[in-house]
Amino acid sequence: MPEASLDRGGLQRPGAKAPQSGWREVWRRLKQSRYYYAMFLIPFLFFVIFCYVPMFGIIIAFKNYNVFDGIAGSPWVGLQHFKNFLSDPYFFVLIRNTILISVYQIIFAFPAPIILALLLNEIRHVLFKRFVQTVSYLPHFLSTVVVAGMIVNFGSFDGLINQFLSVFGVEPIQFLMMPEWFRTIYISSEIWQGIGWGSIIYLAALSGIDSQLYEAAKIDGAGRWRQMWHVTLPGIAPTIIIMLLFSIGAIMAVSFEKVLLLSNGSNFETSDVIATYVYRRGLVSSDFSYATAVGLFNSVVALFFLATANYLSRKFSETSLW
Repeated sequence: MPEASLDRGGLQRPGAKAPQSGWREVWRRLKQSRYYYAMFLIPFLFFVIFCYVPMFGIIIAFKNYNVFDGIAGSPWVGLQHFKNFLSDPYFFVLIRNTILISVYQIIFAFPAPIILALLLNEIRHVLFKRFVQTVSYLPHFLSTVVVAGMIVNFGSFDGLINQFLSVFGVEPIQFLMMPEWFRTIYISSEIWQGIGWGSIIYLAALSGIDSQLYEAAKIDGAGRWRQMWHVTLPGIAPTIIIMLLFSIGAIMAVSFEKVLLLSNGSNFETSDVIATYVYRRGLVSSDFSYATAVGLFNSVVALFFLATANYLSRKFSETSLW
């Protein structure tokens, strides 16, 4: 007799094969989608090897780690390293510098790609739009070392910026030697380097807005400004919220490479952040346990910010990470 199966109404369809079950069905699906799983395997292994396996080393934050004794042979000290960091007079300086740079980045750098995407969305000349997109994307592909080198050269005493200011009779300024200029230089370089690449996400979100909403807004007499305020921004609001949550989650993760390359003895009071402090204590001074404790503290604080922001987003809107 021919095999039968059930249709959507619950009736058997004569001649149809009965659905496979168990490991055979799982193997069949794996074989059918093997190329997708092969593509997934590379990033999966990356996160396992470089993100999850090293988490075992967190245990040395609670030990007085010694290279010769190893992790297992090093004595336990509990929360002593965390207490030492919290009681360190330099603690508040590190927290202040890290949070201020991150907050300034959210205030000034986060909206920049949104504004650029909104402006590009209004451009009707295709060639000019592509030219602006290309020019704004290019800085993203420059390495942090190259960007830092450009900043150092342009901001030096006889650099391009001071040469330009001298035309207007302004005295040369040692930008990187002045602590009050560091945050401005850092945030400005972050905007310049990331504004074009960040706008890609918002341009993709803009392309998903139904054009009929704009037509309805025009019929109601809405101009460009009101269309943007009542149609465009609500249409990309979920994307903005998700990206904002990611930014808040990284509030304690200031770019280590750029800060390290731009900092010096003169601007240290505003440029030194937790990441560079961990580098000095862990790799330079070989105080691995203390550096791990500071890094773990940094991660816990970042998790707290992310969980709080996600809770508020879920409470006051329909968008959240979980």
